[in-house]
Amino acid sequence: MAVLYVARSKGLSEWTDDVGLTKHVFKVGVGPASGEGAVKALNDRRAAGRDDWTLLQEKDAGDMTEEQALARLAVREKAVDPKHYPPLKDEPGMFKIKPSSVENHIIVKRALANEESLTVKVTNAEIAAYLIDSALR
Repeated sequence: MAVLYVARSKGLSEWTDDVGLTKHVFKVGVGPASGEGAVKALNDRRAAGRDDWTLLQEKDAGDMTEEQALARLAVREKAVDPKHYPPLKDEPGMFKIKPSSVENHIIVKRALANEESLTVKVTNAEIAAYLIDSALR
């Protein structure tokens, strides 16, 4: 069973914000067993030069590979090219997210469900849910 996960590094987010990329950069990947195990592996190998990765969300990916998930997500969101940012150390699955895209996604979803409250304050958990939903479509 493969697990699709979304992780975030506070240190990496601060660095990407400082260099003008955006502070909304997330790691999306597919792990073999659990998101917690995948994030532990990220921290152990210091992915993108960081060891402060935290798991935001995970979901069963069935038989989807990481390449398939990243390709599906790249259709909707901008993947960060690690070759342009050497501190990322060729780490695949890094995406920069526009909070406005997530906000629009949530508003449309709520409107279709006839929910009254359409005001949204985008959180990291909502961004993670959006990334997983987009990758599984």
